[in-house]
Amino acid sequence: MASLQSFAISSPISHYSPQPYSHPGLAFGGVHPSFRSSFNGQSLCLLRSSLPRKTRTRRMPRLSIMMIKPAIQFIQGTDEQTIPDVRLTKSRDGTNGMAIFRFDQPSVFDSSSEVGDITGFYMIDEEGVLQSVDVNAKFVNGKPAGIEAKYVMRTPRDWDRFMRFMERYANQNGLSFVKK
Repeated sequence: MASLQSFAISSPISHYSPQPYSHPGLAFGGVHPSFRSSFNGQSLCLLRSSLPRKTRTRRMPRLSIMMIKPAIQFIQGTDEQTIPDVRLTKSRDGTNGMAIFRFDQPSVFDSSSEVGDITGFYMIDEEGVLQSVDVNAKFVNGKPAGIEAKYVMRTPRDWDRFMRFMERYANQNGLSFVKK
């Protein structure tokens, strides 16, 4: 069994060479061949892997963070331009709640004939998508006048996630919270 001990370098940093030193099967980045240490542990020998080259050099996927503008959609891929009136209700014990969104003359009615039918209510931000199918259209004299969408939160975790979305959406669209 190999054991490693910590050691201190007593030589100045100017002796450090960034050129990599390599040995078949081993690579030491940034270690100068003339480097000497006070390490007295057992030497560790690494053998070449018998796995095929493709398996050995597989790259790990990179984590990329994208900042997504918070948006509301009724048709996936088409952002709603009308800012809603939002009403929140929460149970006394805080375990569940509901958000009711009212849109007067939403822009989805203008683009629905070109893009497609309303498929649901989607709230999109950098954390993902919150969605509901509880969407009702309001008609006046046979013409669409508004939409009411409800989003139900059944757990405190759902409530917290919704509030994070609403904070981002409010900041993006200049909304403020008024307690009644």
